[in-house]
Amino acid sequence: MPVDRLLVLGAGPKAMAVAAKAHVLRALGLPTPQVVVVEAQVVGGNWLPTGGWTDGRHRLGTSPEKDVGFPYHSTWARGHNPAINEAMAAFSWTSFLIERGGYADWVDRGRQSPPHNMWARYLQWVAEKTGVEVVSAEVRAISPGGDSGQGWLVSVCDREGATSTLEADRLLITGPGRSTHALARHPRMLSIADFWDLADKRMLPASSRAAVIGGGETAGSAMDELVRHDVLTISVISPSATIYTRGESYFENSLFSDPAKWQALSVQERRDVVRRTDRGVFSVRVQESLLGDARAHHLQGRVVRVSGQGEGVALTLRNDSRPDQVHAFDLVVDATGGQPLWFMDLFDDDATDLLELALGGPVTQQRVETAIGHDLAVSGLGAKLYLPNLAGLAQGPGFPNLSCLGELSDRVLSSTVSRSSASVRVAVAQPDS
Repeated sequence: MPVDRLLVLGAGPKAMAVAAKAHVLRALGLPTPQVVVVEAQVVGGNWLPTGGWTDGRHRLGTSPEKDVGFPYHSTWARGHNPAINEAMAAFSWTSFLIERGGYADWVDRGRQSPPHNMWARYLQWVAEKTGVEVVSAEVRAISPGGDSGQGWLVSVCDREGATSTLEADRLLITGPGRSTHALARHPRMLSIADFWDLADKRMLPASSRAAVIGGGETAGSAMDELVRHDVLTISVISPSATIYTRGESYFENSLFSDPAKWQALSVQERRDVVRRTDRGVFSVRVQESLLGDARAHHLQGRVVRVSGQGEGVALTLRNDSRPDQVHAFDLVVDATGGQPLWFMDLFDDDATDLLELALGGPVTQQRVETAIGHDLAVSGLGAKLYLPNLAGLAQGPGFPNLSCLGELSDRVLSSTVSRSSASVRVAVAQPDS
């Protein structure tokens, strides 16, 4: 029987959740694809300083108990779900701490969210326990797998410069893309990667007036870091009327943990929930830290223009209800987060054409969001393309983040696909010259 292979781009929490669930299903004698993960850095790399999204020392915005198996109510296969849930517990956050001898200490200290680098170590532990195959390489291009559009061809380049092509039936894309994006090229306009690099080296430029662009957790971590430095004022810039705190009541959390109610909501109601509880919100811990610092302020508006002003940067902010305003800063951090369609830079013309045919028009974020099916894949494609980071609107707010990784793995692994390739064939070429 042909082998069904799932290729995952990025070795983060979503990849490890799928790897753990596939390991459990296989151990129980249930059908599951072979999972292969492609990662340019290391497992959990975006939670380490080398990933450019953090310094590794800031704390996780969600509870670590929302781990790779959460919420532990599998719906994968009737009659097997209790066994699946029980087996997944072996890959839980608490099992990780128990094995390391740190569980009692974590409980006694109030079950605090761990720093990002500890979360990365947890993900690496899951990878080791599952034995998932991780290909250490950078993805260069994505193409359809043949004239019929069945399967995918993924061109990669390893650390020695050797290129190869991986073939697979299904493709799961995770991660936020590159952390090196900035709105403009200017010595005082930093990408989030530049910011964490300089902060780690204690080389952030001295500034009297700093700004962070963005209203989500990436911006929140940057603000949390800046208040530890000698800066006179720090403004966070976002289009919303204020910076909201992440909803942490049962009612908000239940929508993330169990998306069953999501389909009953209108599209506008779904957008309101996502905007209020996930996008453009700071964690409770970061909000509490900023509340006690009089240097922190909020400026409402979208940045529509960036220009140099002496040694600093002038930002033009636009709001629908009032004229544009210009504010000058001597340090600006672009912390708007990942680009939702970053992976399209990897798609060749043929792959883009296939996706456009499935979407019924040019690839836009709105079209992709509304085309995500129950299995978190784009509807209408011959080969499965899973995009959980864009599944929030159609399927539930927990899929783009860490809120229901166990449900995510259920949906990805339960989908029925055509098994178009018998193996993952790797054709090694000479290193690029």
